[in-house]
Amino acid sequence: MNPKVLIAGIGNVFLGDDGFGVETVRALSAHPLPDGVEVVDFGVRGVHLAYQLLDGYDTLVLVDATARGGAPGTLYLIEADARSGPVEGPVEGPGDGPGDGPGDGPGDGPGEGPVLDGHHMSPDTVLALLDALCAGTGATPPRRTLVLGCEPASVEEGIGLSAPVAAAVPGAVRMALDLLDRPAPDEAGAPRHELRRTP
Repeated sequence: MNPKVLIAGIGNVFLGDDGFGVETVRALSAHPLPDGVEVVDFGVRGVHLAYQLLDGYDTLVLVDATARGGAPGTLYLIEADARSGPVEGPVEGPGDGPGDGPGDGPGDGPGEGPVLDGHHMSPDTVLALLDALCAGTGATPPRRTLVLGCEPASVEEGIGLSAPVAAAVPGAVRMALDLLDRPAPDEAGAPRHELRRTP
């Protein structure tokens, strides 16, 4: 039986804060998760992610560095609707209060087709490719798609997150856990779900 929820960490760990998604799913994998939830480190393999989604998921959560003009470390939760495009949800900063993220959408028009560069695929491009694959195969895309993003300080070449982005990882893990339904009482002691990396 296929998992109903896929939490996908994407990004390049060799480009500083672009590794936010990978680091967040690593931290998330240390928590017990409800049955039917799969946490996967996809790294830069956006095409692989799009093809895996053809297996069928109710909900997709993409975790990635997301530059939207806020202060570095600001967390964004964006709900993408297949017909209307991405819609920004709650925003919080690296601390306890809300961040100063912009209120506008991401600015990427829905009319452009996916660019098939497997090492530079944004969430928008992955979703566009998924739509094209579903249209060609008759598969059903996830009913709900969310982007859990973090404003980067730097995506220059280098390994390791900047201080504000590293400080935002625990908050991102809490946000991801809050998105999931609480496990039933008999699942409370469920074992840790191992992080899976794509080949």
